[in-house]
Amino acid sequence: MVQRKRFDDSTCPVARALDVIGDRWMLLIVRDAFDGLRRFSEFQKSTGAARNILADRLRLLVEHGIFAVAPASDGTAYQEYVLTPRGEALFPLVVGLRQWGEAHLFARGERHSVLVDKQTEQPLAPMQPVARDGRTIRATETEVRKVAVKARG
Repeated sequence: MVQRKRFDDSTCPVARALDVIGDRWMLLIVRDAFDGLRRFSEFQKSTGAARNILADRLRLLVEHGIFAVAPASDGTAYQEYVLTPRGEALFPLVVGLRQWGEAHLFARGERHSVLVDKQTEQPLAPMQPVARDGRTIRATETEVRKVAVKARG
């Protein structure tokens, strides 16, 4: 099996994040947790992932502090996977991916699921990066300030 390159020592936050949650199964599991799923069988039914793949991804999500394992809320012998604050912090990422998919991967008029605000029952407004002063900001108005990497010797 081919080993994928690890980015856990990268100075790039995007690379490090992808190292943890860049696998499609990880994001689908997290998406399902935001939809209220908590049990292995629920994640398997929703994602269609093979048991071994799902078990591995759930183990990694727990190791990375995105999920915690808890006793089943109904008192049965099962365990549940509960989003931690670190996992809940992924919500904007999932919303951003959803909105990008809605805008670019569906034909005009094609039906798809919709994420709505429970209070207003309206779809969420499109997410936009916002500068500290409140301005909506575009990619061309930003730059990455890279850190100098020390030579290993």
